[in-house]
Parts: sequence; structure tokens; C-alpha cells
Amino acid sequence: MSGEHSVVYGAQAIAVAINKHTSVSFKPLSESNTINTLFSGISSGVHYPLHALGTLKDKLDSRFDSFTQGLLPIQKILNTPDDLLVYTLSSLVHHLPVPGRVSSQSYLPIPGRLSSTTQLSLGAGMGSSASAIAATLVLFEHLLEKPLGIDQRFDMVRFCERLQHGRGSAIDAAAVTYGGMNHIQNGVVKRLDVSLGSGWYWIFTGKPQVSTGECVHHVRDRYEKDTSLWHAFSEVTATIVDNLGDLNSPGSPQAMNDAIKENHRLLCRIGVVPASAVALINSIEAYGGAAKISGAGAHKGDAGGLVLAYFPEGSIQDLLKNYPGYQWGVVEEDRLGARYIGD
Repeated sequence: MSGEHSVVYGAQAIAVAINKHTSVSFKPLSESNTINTLFSGISSGVHYPLHALGTLKDKLDSRFDSFTQGLLPIQKILNTPDDLLVYTLSSLVHHLPVPGRVSSQSYLPIPGRLSSTTQLSLGAGMGSSASAIAATLVLFEHLLEKPLGIDQRFDMVRFCERLQHGRGSAIDAAAVTYGGMNHIQNGVVKRLDVSLGSGWYWIFTGKPQVSTGECVHHVRDRYEKDTSLWHAFSEVTATIVDNLGDLNSPGSPQAMNDAIKENHRLLCRIGVVPASAVALINSIEAYGGAAKISGAGAHKGDAGGLVLAYFPEGSIQDLLKNYPGYQWGVVEEDRLGARYIGD
């Protein structure tokens, strides 16, 4: 909802988990000696030999180290999107050795097919990577009978997600792990006992040309030292938090509107709101609402990913008839977070 770039520099952020889910499943295959991935809408599948899972983890950890040293761009860490979930499985096994096939380093899980489907728009700023990581962890915690505490799971999601986003934040990890409304600052997550309320919409303006990691790196290069800028972001987030639990009071919807508009102006200032998103947000403001990029946005290209709109009076549907190419829907809060849903 707010703070997606500024939280990296110690500012406040707030995120809400939404009622759109990623599901991950596993089917044992006794005739195989690999983990075979099958991720709907993401890839055509990759075969990972069981004996090489530890090597994959070491290789990706090494690439991340090269990225932190400025020797490798963030988009070169993963060879395929499948790597991220297999890395997650390997990381869990590394921390929780389990019965199975023995390698030189640890015990490995049985062979099978790791599948994933999602209701989320990929690359949209909706936390699709974090949701897939969390679902993979919950699944194998159950299958291996090695449950993590919820705070341990949060740490694992954030650890694995770094391969996708680089030096990112805890926002996505907090939302998918804990569910509900979360306040994040300096890596500390606090669950907020407030509900989102009505009048909120998500609008997908198209997949950005650049990844979250690339965009975060671009902003860091230009604005990392601008403490007054990040303080301004934090103040806006504080205003949003203050008004969330009181949107039925006179004046509170307008205060929320004003805060979101200011948040949008600050995101424009750091250059992550493409022209198409600016045009959409201008239209929403002209109709009496407010909107902002939700997620990293994009510093180049014409698509900005996800836009969060606040439109407390009436429906936004008539306005969005002017944008037939955009997917959109009402934001529905999920208060439970990642969970196992049965066989």
C-alpha cells in the first residue's frame, strides 16, 4: 500500500495480503531421480537431479554474492523462474535435514513433480514470487513433518526472495507469511489490527519491462542518500496508517485521498511511474479518487505493473471502461497468510 521503495532506507511501509492465491503441490514419482517442475504460465518445466540440489543452492548463493559486489546484474542470478522454488526447497532441506536420499552434504527429498498455479498477475507487483516461496515452504514443512514457526517462515521467505529482488524489503514476505495488514520498518514487522475497508481496487496496467530488482537498484543508484525524500515517504505512510482504522469518520476519506496522491507524487519524483500509469492515475484523480503504483513500478518502458486505487464514492467501473486492456478488481483482504489446505 505504501513504502515499497522507501522501506529499503528505513522508512515505514504498510502492506495488506489479498484474497488471490498461489498453490504449490508435489507428486512423488518413484521411477524418477529428479525434481521436475511444472509451473503454470511461468515455464515449460525443468528437471533437477536430486544429487545436484545442494550444488544449485551453492551456485545461486555465489551469484547473489557477486551481485552484492556489483559484479553481476540482479536479472542474471536465476537462470529460469523454476530455480527460485527449487532453491527454496533446497534451502529448507539444508536447514531441516530429513530422511531420503543421501548426498555428501545432507539428506534430500524423494523425486517427484513440483507444480504451481497462481491467481496473481506475474511481474505485476502483487508478490507472486514471495507467495510461491511461502507456499513451497508450507507444503514441504507438512510433507517432511518439520514445521517452522511463523517467524522462521517469514525469515526463510525473505532469504529466498532476495535472489529475485536483490537488496529488497520485507514487504512481500510479511504479507504472504502473516496475512492481514502489516507495518514494516527496519526489518521489523508488526501486525496491525485494522481492516482495509471498502473502496479499494487493483488495476494491472501490464507487466513492466524491468524486474523489481532492476528497478530497486536503479532508484538506489540515484536516491540512496536523499534522507529527506525517504522521510517524506515515511510521513505519507504514517498518515495512511493513521486513517486506515477510521475511514468512516468525517474527513478521514479525504485525508486518505490526499495521502495517496502525495505518495503518487513522490513515486513520480523517483521516476518509477511510466506515462501510461500517470495518465490512468490522473483520470482517477479527476473522478475524485486517488491512486498510486503498488510494487516497484518501472523506470523504463510503458507498463507500470499494479496500480492501487482508492475510490470511496461510488464505483470505479465506469471510469475503467475507458481502459479496456487493463485487468482490475476489488481488493479483498486475506487475514490468514500462507497455509496448508490438505491433500
